[in-house]
Amino acid sequence: MSMRLLEGSEAIAEAMVGAGCRFFAGYPMTPFTEVLEHMARLLPEAGGVCMNAESELEAIGMAWGAAATGTPAATGSTGQGLSLMQESLAEITLARLPLVVLNMARAQGDYFQATRGGGHGDYRHIVLAPADVAEAVGLVRYAFELTFRWRNPVLVFGDYYLAHTATSVDITEVEAGERDVSWALNGSSGGTGSAKLVSPLGAFKRKNQAGYNLADHYASCAAATTEMTAGVKPIVEAEHTDGAEVVVVAFGTPGRYVRAAVRSLRADGVPVGYVRPVTLYPFPGEAVARACADARAVAVYENNQGQMIDDVRLSVLGRAPVHFIGGLSLDSSGFGIAPDLDVAVLRARIEEVFAR
Repeated sequence: MSMRLLEGSEAIAEAMVGAGCRFFAGYPMTPFTEVLEHMARLLPEAGGVCMNAESELEAIGMAWGAAATGTPAATGSTGQGLSLMQESLAEITLARLPLVVLNMARAQGDYFQATRGGGHGDYRHIVLAPADVAEAVGLVRYAFELTFRWRNPVLVFGDYYLAHTATSVDITEVEAGERDVSWALNGSSGGTGSAKLVSPLGAFKRKNQAGYNLADHYASCAAATTEMTAGVKPIVEAEHTDGAEVVVVAFGTPGRYVRAAVRSLRADGVPVGYVRPVTLYPFPGEAVARACADARAVAVYENNQGQMIDDVRLSVLGRAPVHFIGGLSLDSSGFGIAPDLDVAVLRARIEEVFAR
């Protein structure tokens, strides 16, 4: 075990390199900037490449090219930067390429974009949302495992708190093991019989030779997405849900504050419970439904105007009313560090739902 005091940005960078990442591209935007800075320091020492791109468009394009060669690659940004990457992310997914993507968001307003996708076509990303630095390290490692297993991008949904919280964390390098990259480009320019396509965009493999049948390719992608959705094991944290009259659902770093509020209420004898989905896609609907089975009401906290609440309602299926207790809470810096996350405020909102 190698325990070190690291900020979240540093720990995430260390975890990516330790998981085998050898190409990273990005464009500075707080709080993603610090991840890019640490990757620029770490990757050359590990024999990798880190690119400070001209914009997020170039960054995702560079990562696309690296992923096409089978190189463990990653990129990312913050909020608006991810918006610029959506077209490429859609094509990367339809090309069935492994890529880890970070969204170091300032709040939680990107839930729909992360779980539904902001690009075109039928595609899905696996989405993981850590609540603290130690969990982020484990999930980043897991993201590289998942992205190669399913040949599908995996998005790690972080936030400002995660990026700038310093804590002691184990960043021991893990053995990635052999990865099947038989599908990857290998530099053949034709004539060797080993040229490959990793994108459905081209109609021809070589001159006058038919390439992919697009209908077959899209059918294959749809089947792969269905298999992936069924095959990814949901990760959920739950406490005190048996017999709880009100269950509170939250994700990401705010989930830690909600957990503290629930524990405080339990200590005062209030029968409330807590659920935190870690995998946001596939959403752990069955686990959330089980956790809320005894509840007469469900409360959802998000640092946005209400997005995950749709998935919670689909999970509960009308068996109990679902109330929103979150909101877009900003301080003068615009980074979402505001009184909404005060445990006393959260307690009061949960008690209001309990009293209904």
